[in-house]
Amino acid sequence: MNEPAYETRPAEPHADGGEGGTTVLVAFAANLLIAVAKTVAAVLSGAASMLAEAAHSWADAGNEVFLLIAQRKAARPPDESHPYGYGQEIYVWSMFAAIGLFAVGAGVSVTHGIQSLLHPEPAGNLTIAYVVLGVSALLEGISFVQARRSAKEAARRAQRGLWEHVLRTSDPTVRAVLLEDAAALIGIAIALIGIAAHQITGSAAPDAIASILVGTLLGIVAVVLIDGNRRFLVGEVADDHLWNAALDVLTAQPEVERVTRLRLSMVGAGKVLLTGAVDLIGNADEQTSARQLAELQRRAVQHPMIVLALLSLSAPDEESLTPRVT
Repeated sequence: MNEPAYETRPAEPHADGGEGGTTVLVAFAANLLIAVAKTVAAVLSGAASMLAEAAHSWADAGNEVFLLIAQRKAARPPDESHPYGYGQEIYVWSMFAAIGLFAVGAGVSVTHGIQSLLHPEPAGNLTIAYVVLGVSALLEGISFVQARRSAKEAARRAQRGLWEHVLRTSDPTVRAVLLEDAAALIGIAIALIGIAAHQITGSAAPDAIASILVGTLLGIVAVVLIDGNRRFLVGEVADDHLWNAALDVLTAQPEVERVTRLRLSMVGAGKVLLTGAVDLIGNADEQTSARQLAELQRRAVQHPMIVLALLSLSAPDEESLTPRVT
């Protein structure tokens, strides 16, 4: 055979697509309400850490818009110009969201905190700051529970621990929403401590330091998110769990005697390009072998994670593949 045939199928929504969309919408609604409330509280109280939290929430709300765009664009089916589909669009738009978090959330918070240290001003009505932070903690907690529930179910299916899955998953929306919600809850705690210390000591320094700490926290989260999107944009291969699953799919076919080559490249959230070589049972002629390979590829792309399958015949001297130890 000169050229191995290939089979594609229309890209389906990610396995967590519906749940992931709900998670992002819940996070967006919560962050939008929180951002407005924190902005009002920041203006009335004059607390530096409250302004940092307002910038944090506005950045998070903007990020959720990018994530919703990412999900819609990535769900488009393959066409002539994009035979692997548009799955990698999700990493481009998620990268924009992560950069926005770094620039708006981290940049504004750290800059304002430093300015408040250099030019301290007395805070005004801090009661409203406490009320808004308390309500914010409740709303962020609801969003975090929703995101954690979605991520925990996905981690169970991937046979990973929760945080291992969050850091390794090919779905950037899961990683972004959960890490941002966790950072938001920690940021609220930092702001509460900073405002309370300001009120007790009469010094603006604790509040300003809290603003810097919130910004630093957001910067760390943004770097983690940026790196996660970078890994998949440059073509990270699938993990051992997915590789073993694909090997099982191929070896379970009645025509296949053994698999000698197998490579899975991520082309979207939960979507892979499968290439490999198989040894077919018997000694069929070239025409029969071509039909068998085409049928194998047609079956392979029925699996929801496989966008495209490209198989060829194994060379006689190639060794058989065995499952990887995970």
